[in-house]
Amino acid sequence: MNWDLIEGKWKEIKGQVRSKWAKLTDDDVEAVGGKKDELIGRVQQRYGMHRDAAEAEVDSWIKEI
Repeated sequence: MNWDLIEGKWKEIKGQVRSKWAKLTDDDVEAVGGKKDELIGRVQQRYGMHRDAAEAEVDSWIKEI
C-alpha cells in the first residue's frame, strides 16, 4: 500500500497503527493525521529510536498492510 492511500484512509487505519505501536497515545495518532514524517517522528520519540530505525520500521509496516 502506498502512503497516499494510507493518508486517505487514515481514520480506518488508526487502529492498526495503535496495534503496531502501542506506546503511541490516541493524541499521537490523531496528531499524525496520515502524515508519514509525523508518524516516523512519533515512533522515534516514543520508542527512543534513531530516525533511520523508526523510518525503516514504518516502511516495513507499510509493506505489511
